[in-house]
Amino acid sequence: MIAPDYGHAFSLWRSAAGQDWIDYTHHAFVEGLRDGSLEQASYLHYLRQDYVFLIHFARAWALAAAKAETYSEMAAASATVHALVHIEMPLHVKICATHGIDSATLEATQEAAGNLAYTRYVLEAGYSGDYLDLLAALAPCVLGYGEIGRRLKGNTGPFAQWCDTYTGPDYQALCHDVGALLDSSIVRRLGPDWHLLPRAQTLQTRFNTATQLEIGFWDMAQNPGGT
Repeated sequence: MIAPDYGHAFSLWRSAAGQDWIDYTHHAFVEGLRDGSLEQASYLHYLRQDYVFLIHFARAWALAAAKAETYSEMAAASATVHALVHIEMPLHVKICATHGIDSATLEATQEAAGNLAYTRYVLEAGYSGDYLDLLAALAPCVLGYGEIGRRLKGNTGPFAQWCDTYTGPDYQALCHDVGALLDSSIVRRLGPDWHLLPRAQTLQTRFNTATQLEIGFWDMAQNPGGT
């Protein structure tokens, strides 16, 4: 499949991430969603952990809104918070409820180590770094799920509801908006030739680390009995 057009920065970062990006977007967990072979226990374990993840991820995007320099940057960040809170999290609540996991149980989910490592890395990028550090750490999740959604489009298997969320027009529009936010924010702060500056490698490292943590999250999700 042709790589999605989520902007210039994403294209550069995705390419430079190399095999890690492929291992993330084509992980065995993702393939199990695609062909329906994923064990139900792993799926529910993932949904519970991802619900906890999304709480912290929404906080990180709220931090991005706080660090924004323009109205458009603040609007894009707040729109992402809205999508996380009003699209993704309700999906998790709905699916878990159909499997007998009520909202109270979902809220009480103990955070796994792989989940904690990822979410705290992203938040630390925002607290210790600047706006661009935070966006580079946030990008793999939003845009990676968009790419996965495109590849799983039309899935009619047991995990079709999950696939439909990320292949749908609302989420894909969000990915294009986030990609545009990346490009405009970087050019505003570093100029059109930013990719030639030493700072470019710092941002690439942020993106790469978050991508590796996504792989770790999938690994964790496949192991319901682990931490």
